[in-house]
Amino acid sequence: MSEPRVRTWRIISSVYPIESPFLRLRADRIELPSGAVVEDYYVRESRGFCVVLAMTPDDDVLLVRQYKHGIGEVVLELPAGMLEPDETPARCAARELAEETGYTGEPPEFVRTFLADPTNSTSRFHLFVVRDAQPTLAPEPDLTEEIEIVLAPLGALRAMALDGRINAGSQVAAVLVALDYLGR
Repeated sequence: MSEPRVRTWRIISSVYPIESPFLRLRADRIELPSGAVVEDYYVRESRGFCVVLAMTPDDDVLLVRQYKHGIGEVVLELPAGMLEPDETPARCAARELAEETGYTGEPPEFVRTFLADPTNSTSRFHLFVVRDAQPTLAPEPDLTEEIEIVLAPLGALRAMALDGRINAGSQVAAVLVALDYLGR
């Protein structure tokens, strides 16, 4: 395969107009390969996040229903959450599953890493499968989370991702890739 002919952009300078626990936004001044200069090309910086497809011994999958302020709607999704500083993705997956649902299980199995939004974000998300998940702890959701736990049969998950019951792009991708990983 030949080398790609697409050229990268050069960052001339960067400033951070927003740095908060919820958002770190970088404004770049960039030079394109053509020589044109673009001011204020905004990039959301992130350590990334993990998404967990957790299955109970009865082959039910743990889903969470919660309000998402960006879209202003209640959504159904797999447990997921942001990586903490110096945290491994596998540790994040186990922590988020326990915090959001109170379930723990076998060690998280890494499936794949995805680019979340490569046009305007540094974020990647890491997909894990946890088998034999069982309620062992009291959930400890974050301050901004009010979560309803939903159990869905593993066999129904593909239809839920394809018909829109699970409709966030990262979540649909996670479901379909995890099902392929599981041979389902």
